[in-house]
Order: sequence, then structure tokens, then C-alpha cells
Amino acid sequence: MLNAKRILLIVTGGIAAYKTPDLVRQLTKAGADVRCVLSSAGAEFVTPLTLQSLSGNTVYTDLFSLTDENEMGHIELSRQADVILVAPATANTLAKMAHGLADDLPSTVLLASNKPVLVVPAMNVEMWDNAATQDNIKTLQERGVTLIGPNEGELACGEWGQGRMSDVDDIVNAVIHHFNMTAPLKGKHAIVTSGPTFEPIDPVRYIANRSSGKQGHAIARALRSLGCRVTLVSGPVALAEPKGVDVISVQSGEDMYQAVKAAGPADIAVCAAAVADWRVQETASQKLKKQSGQTTSTLNLVQNTDILQALSQAGPDRPTLVVGFAAETQNVVDNARKKLASKGCDWILANDVSAGTNTFGGDHNTIHLVTRSGVEDWKPQSKTDVAEQLAKQVVDFFSSRTTNTQDMGA
Repeated sequence: MLNAKRILLIVTGGIAAYKTPDLVRQLTKAGADVRCVLSSAGAEFVTPLTLQSLSGNTVYTDLFSLTDENEMGHIELSRQADVILVAPATANTLAKMAHGLADDLPSTVLLASNKPVLVVPAMNVEMWDNAATQDNIKTLQERGVTLIGPNEGELACGEWGQGRMSDVDDIVNAVIHHFNMTAPLKGKHAIVTSGPTFEPIDPVRYIANRSSGKQGHAIARALRSLGCRVTLVSGPVALAEPKGVDVISVQSGEDMYQAVKAAGPADIAVCAAAVADWRVQETASQKLKKQSGQTTSTLNLVQNTDILQALSQAGPDRPTLVVGFAAETQNVVDNARKKLASKGCDWILANDVSAGTNTFGGDHNTIHLVTRSGVEDWKPQSKTDVAEQLAKQVVDFFSSRTTNTQDMGA
């Protein structure tokens, strides 16, 4: 199940650390090669010798150990693993991860790593419910960190609530699931557009929209987590770049179109960016000054290239699957159906961005998947969950094509 998979297990402080010897045993039994990093607080609950005996590998504890650094430096340690598993992950550890702190070996390894990270939180219910912890969790999930648990139940402190570390069997199954799901899109290339575009009026002003890029970036992360090579073409956003994704930063709609063309060919295109339909016909080279007594002004606008429509045109370089978004304020599904027909794409993800929905800039979305065969209404959920659901639909799409091809060949 986990044959030859290299797992770096980071054990941090907390009484739940008593479960980690069994976790190491079960992971090793499943065929994994487990190396352990033990924090000083974690060593109060489980000894390095115990973890070393069960894993068969050296346990690393000290950032400033010359012996450890000579044997395997913290940079190499962070890069050799297929996945990093933090169990238990305390509130303090989650805070360090979210804010990029590196004051001990575990936090330094995590900051230096470019590998997938799975965290297994364990803490008091009030610590888990604290707004600071929830903000940190949200930040980490937006960066692609996978959460395992926590469960609800009786805690070590005697209280009851959310914060109990997941059972060892559940953790092992989650790790197995991670590896089963990491490569169904291996060999595929996806181009994802994200964020707004800025259409310059003069060197100071521009035309823009309220897109935050959260949905597009989440889609790029979700596709990358399934083994896809992803090129993310993003307008101006205040978001961290997804790990393992090739990011091209652009400003205007025409810049985005040229970047998308240059990034091809691709198997998958997801146009999640809110590209401005119009741009100023002639951008002023100097700041436009208001004239004395002037109460109105006119801007001549011309259409931007329709990226979704351009990608959807038949031809040898057309992506196998082209997905667009329809951000609507009324008649959401009907307008999405019309857009599907006019653009020629394969799917449209329609959502309501009218005032009060908090879709633009918010963390949640309500999607209607519109295809030529009908409409599928998705439940309201986080943008991360929307991205994961879309990625699973993409996997199913290519799996069905493979099955149909095999059936025809038979």
C-alpha cells in the first residue's frame, strides 16, 4: 500500500504524541520508509530511541547538531520525503507554519520543504476554536496543506469537544488516500487563469473588478495535488503562489491572453479569472488631469480578446477539456447556458456574485456546473472544496475517455 513511500513524520509536543509509536509501526507495516523529526516538547512524551527502534532510522531532534547535519542536513531531510506528516500538530506548530517561523528543527524543515504536507491537529477544544487557530488553519489550507481531523471526543484535559487527535488507523488511511490520489492526472498539463485584470487608463488609474483570485488559485492547487502539471496565469492578487505550480503574473487582459497562448499546448484549461471585457482604446502616457469646470469625461473602450472563446475553438491545439466561469448577478443558470453555447467550451461553472453573496473576495462559493447534458447544483462550500470537487470531476472526465477508448479498441 505504501511500498517505498518516504514519509517524514514530525512529532511535536502534546500528550497525543503517545500515539506516534503505533503510527510509526503501522506506517512501516504498510511498507513506508519513515524518518522522524522530534521536537523538544515532543520528546517529553515519547523518546527518540522508541521512534528509532520502530522506524529503523535515525531520529532527528536538534537543529544545531553537527552530527545530524553531517548525516542529513535539514534541507535535504525536507526534500527527500514524498510527504511530510505532522502528528500531532499543536496550535503552536500550526501558528509557526502559518507565519513562516523557523526557530527549531521541525519548523525549519517545514519552511524549507517543497513537498506535500499533512497535519494532524491535537489540542484543547478552546485552543482549536480560538479565532487565531482557525485563521491559521484557513491560511494553511489555502496554501495546500491537508488536514486530518481533529475528532470530537473526550480530551486529555478531561473536557469534551473538537481537538482530539485522529485515530492511528484513520491517519494511515488518509496517508494511503493521499498517495492513491496524487497522480491520476500525471502527464496532463493544465492552464488555469485566476484573479482580476487591470486595464490601464493612464500611469495612475486603471479599470478593474473585485476578483480576489482565491478560487482560481485553489483550482491550481487542487489539480497540482492530483499530479497535473499546472501553469497558473494570474492577474494582480494578494495571495501566496501555490507550491509546485508554474506561475505567470500579468496585469491586463491582453497580457493574460498572450501568456495563455505561450503556455500551451495544454490538456486542460480552466478560465477562472475575471478578465475585463473592455480596455481603454488608447492608454494615456501621462496622468489625465481634470480641467477647470469639467464635470464629465469620456473613455473610448474596445473589447479585450475573449480568452475562453479563443481556447474553445476547434483545432489541433485545443485543450481536451475547456472549463469557463460565469459570474452572474441574475438568471445565473440561464446566462451560463447561453455562455456555454456562445463560447464553445465544455463546462461552465456558474456562480452568483451579486451584492450580499460575498463571493468576490470571500472564502465560499455556490456553484452550478453547466454542461451540454444538463445542470448539476453543488452545495454551498468553501472555495477549496469547490476546487477539489472540480478536480475530481476532471479526473472522472479523463478516466471515462480512457475507458471508452479501451472499449472501442476491444
